[in-house]
Amino acid sequence: MVYGPSFVEYEPGSRCPRCGKGTLILDPNTGELTCSDCGFVVRERIEDPGQEWRAFSKEEKEDRSRAGVPLSLAMHDMGLATVIGPRDKDASGKPLEAPVRSMMQRLRTWNSRSQVHEPVDRNLRQAFNELDTLADKLSVSQTIVERAAYVYRKALEKGLVRGRSISGLIAASLYAACRALETPRTLKDIAEVSGLKKKDIARCYRLLVRELDLRMPIADPVKSISRIASKAGLSERVQRRAVELLRRASEIRISAGKDPMGMAAAALYIACVLENENKTQKEIAEAAGVTEVTIRNRYKGLKAALGLDEALAVAEAKRMKAKEEASSS
Repeated sequence: MVYGPSFVEYEPGSRCPRCGKGTLILDPNTGELTCSDCGFVVRERIEDPGQEWRAFSKEEKEDRSRAGVPLSLAMHDMGLATVIGPRDKDASGKPLEAPVRSMMQRLRTWNSRSQVHEPVDRNLRQAFNELDTLADKLSVSQTIVERAAYVYRKALEKGLVRGRSISGLIAASLYAACRALETPRTLKDIAEVSGLKKKDIARCYRLLVRELDLRMPIADPVKSISRIASKAGLSERVQRRAVELLRRASEIRISAGKDPMGMAAAALYIACVLENENKTQKEIAEAAGVTEVTIRNRYKGLKAALGLDEALAVAEAKRMKAKEEASSS
């Protein structure tokens, strides 16, 4: 679809809730959020979180500055609060006198306290500080951080945080955001960077899905291919073959209900055998964060379903012959 001159994409990866296909686009003039495919108006009169000024040249744009940061769900005050600067100087650049300096320090202290005077504010500040730490360690985008903050705010509104760990719920919210936006981050990844047990995060995640009625897309193992291949040092040729195998597996629906990381790891191992790339099951299992048993089980299933017995037997024979020749020489 061709957008009008004033239309902009709302969020990268956003999809229409009605048809599930079109990208959501925003008309800043009317504030309407519309599907680019079916034309469904998702929301009306949306506030623009961008800059309040206009610029008509590159130099003018560089000279302008916002009056504060953009609105963000991942900040306890939505980014609306202001702070008193730390510089103890007046408008002309001269140092402040001691009494004024002392007064400014007291004002900074009270300004900071006034921003978190409610229990809800303190809860959100702690949760979003932890969210920022997890997001940095996992290298996820700001879009995912915003989605995780939205999920956590909904949980807080519904009273799900009471009596439960803030750390566990914010970790589960981040996992839910990754699942919703199809970013390959596993429960194990989040457990490692958060220092929490995997089963505790999984329990909180199930609670969020059940109580908030979250609709999660089916995890696509293809999206895990590049990540595993990068860790294992596999070639682009092997990655393409693995993607092809997973596409075929998806068409005959043998990947449904299976762990996407296990399926991706098994497809990569099969691709290594077919492309004569020397990688063991152990190396790929370590890169994927799964066990060798999982790879062997998925390997058997893919081999039988895709009719690869003969091709794999020939490839294995070539590998064994190459090993024997290398050892004899």
